Amino acid sequence: MPDRRAIVAGLLATAVFPATSEGAGLKKAISSIVPFKASPFPYRDRLPDGSAPFLDVTGADGRRGHTSPRGGIYWEDETYSDRGTLLAVPKGFDPAKPAVIIVFFHGNGATLQRDVVGRQRVVAQVEASGLNAVLVAPQFARDAQDSSAGNFWTPGYFAGFMAEAAQGLARLTGAKAAKFQAMPVVLIAYSGGYNPAASILKNGDVGTRLLGVILLDAVFDEADIFADWIAHHRKNFFVSAYGKSSAAGNAEIRQLLAGRGIDASADKPRRLEAGTVALLASDAAHDSFVTKAFVNNPLQWLLARLRGFSR
Repeated sequence: MPDRRAIVAGLLATAVFPATSEGAGLKKAISSIVPFKASPFPYRDRLPDGSAPFLDVTGADGRRGHTSPRGGIYWEDETYSDRGTLLAVPKGFDPAKPAVIIVFFHGNGATLQRDVVGRQRVVAQVEASGLNAVLVAPQFARDAQDSSAGNFWTPGYFAGFMAEAAQGLARLTGAKAAKFQAMPVVLIAYSGGYNPAASILKNGDVGTRLLGVILLDAVFDEADIFADWIAHHRKNFFVSAYGKSSAAGNAEIRQLLAGRGIDASADKPRRLEAGTVALLASDAAHDSFVTKAFVNNPLQWLLARLRGFSR
């Protein structure tokens, strides 16, 4: 279930924080977990291949659950009912300047407050990058060994999620929702976040707003989808940093790209710009990859190399 205290704090922040005026940076950072209508879960449709309902188990007490290949049976009311989405805006954010939306998909065994905010320091890394950016991070399967994308499997659904995010960010900052609806997007996925990321790329739900993709030890499947997206979006950037856990998936991407005459660099990019394709090997441990990979604080390091959006 959602962290009620975090949601209440988010609602208070929405009501209390002063609106940022056009052309003036935000006086204080805002970070809230807000319940969304267009959330990844609950999800009561079928698996993407149509083979079975997502909720394939019914308990004696009438509870419905999903059989995860890695985690066994998880119950909907405990694991697949959290509608929370983290919205974070750094101090100094100015909606009148060029800005970007960072969308972050967490991995398995995670919650937004404990892991994305606390352990992985995603909010802090985005702020430290110096980007004039806001962060949007939805909750997927809560604290579970499950990479399911839920409603994000459905073509067009993620677009509705982003529209709701624009409304939420507008309420937090006092800026117009239309500004957030027009902002370019950087999509970042860690570990099991590969599944919703691949679905969104395959469905084309971000369209021309998507500047690029960053994967953090995340290619456990769908290498063909990522390679195909790269091949058809040469004006975008793609960076996948990986350890031993996803080395095979990244090797497959490299091979698929080579077959299309596309070279993937093994060197750290000096800039994230059109045409950048980099696959970065690391000896770092999977569980701490968001804070220690090919460099410490890899999100901060990479986002600082995105030009044109300085805070």
